[in-house]
Amino acid sequence: MSTNPTIPIRPTPEILAEAPQTHVSLQPIAAPSILGLYGFAGATFMVAAHMAHWFGTPQTPQVLWPFAAFFGGLAQFLAGMWSYRARDGVATAMHGMWGSFWMAFGTLWILVAAGKVTVPPNGGAFVGLGFWFIVLAAITWAGMAAAKSESSVVAAVLGFLAAGSTVAAVGELAGVEWLRIVAGWLFIISAIIAWYAATALMINGARHRTVLSLGSKRTEDTIQIGFGEPGVLRGQ
Repeated sequence: MSTNPTIPIRPTPEILAEAPQTHVSLQPIAAPSILGLYGFAGATFMVAAHMAHWFGTPQTPQVLWPFAAFFGGLAQFLAGMWSYRARDGVATAMHGMWGSFWMAFGTLWILVAAGKVTVPPNGGAFVGLGFWFIVLAAITWAGMAAAKSESSVVAAVLGFLAAGSTVAAVGELAGVEWLRIVAGWLFIISAIIAWYAATALMINGARHRTVLSLGSKRTEDTIQIGFGEPGVLRGQ
């Protein structure tokens, strides 16, 4: 019994015209965490410096909330949404959550200024705000654990941030001022590292090479170059 060999058919223009076509469209974007980390660093540093008693009067929160709500809140929240396109789960969660927090923080002080919310006098326990920090701490600790697999610098940002949130939660629940001050210092350290991380992402992207290390744990050490292009590489 003989078999006939399969004769390859050379595709003609007519066959190619009828074949289903697949189009791949890439939309390169800058690393969303550049904006997210700068927004976080700016808002956190300003508010944390007030918490640490570097400056301020009883009226200072009324000056801080617009900056925190827009620079730290809106800008960082948008960075979190753009991180979806970069397929970066850590950045999506952390920027989205902390951006939402800063917008809520701004709204809280609007309500305080309008007389709708009363702040406990003489630095007393602010239980509601304390529970905010419990939620923030729990999620940020999880984010730090995930970031350790990607970047030691980003993990450090989230580690100090989670520690500050934990101390702030206890300080607000118990009404202990020195714990609020310690939380402020931890937040300041987190903000400084976040500033470095955002600067590294921006400079590395501009120079198209690694100038400032981010302690990348991935094989592709250049976090910016190629990252943020959906369908190509995942990243900050």
